[in-house]
Amino acid sequence: MSRRFSLWLLTTGGLGWLKPGPGTWGSIPPVLIALLLVWIWLPAWMIDLTLLLIGLFFSIVCIRFGEVAEQAFGKKDPSEVVADETAGVVLPLLFLPWIFPLEADTLAWNASLALTAFVTFRFFDITKIPPANQLQSLRAGWGVLVDDLVAGVYALIVTQLLVRALYPALPFFS
Repeated sequence: MSRRFSLWLLTTGGLGWLKPGPGTWGSIPPVLIALLLVWIWLPAWMIDLTLLLIGLFFSIVCIRFGEVAEQAFGKKDPSEVVADETAGVVLPLLFLPWIFPLEADTLAWNASLALTAFVTFRFFDITKIPPANQLQSLRAGWGVLVDDLVAGVYALIVTQLLVRALYPALPFFS
């Protein structure tokens, strides 16, 4: 595979070149894909499976081409590489209680689910709460990827707690 194509994959189709906040840009595609799949009424298990495949694909990209990225950009875990964010944000998007069919209130509900997953992931990705910050020292692609997967696990837990405990109590959704 050419170096140019591997960098294109690592930057999630070039999103890693966007400023400010390339990690934020790289986190958006799985969120939009999840919302699209909800919009076309795909069953929740198929949404989760699709997201898992996206996460797996971009995880493999990070592991396989992490050294290429570090050589190309001359630093460890370069900000232009956002495939790790694309993989990590998948985790808090899993197992959400999507509501079908789409109507005005269910559209708002589903958008709030996706937004909660996105915001919690970005929070944990940016803050790098231990052990996430130490994991960046892993070799090549593993150091690029694993801290984002840890952020994704943290975000998954917090998103599920918020969605299952707090949201049903909100008057708009009851």
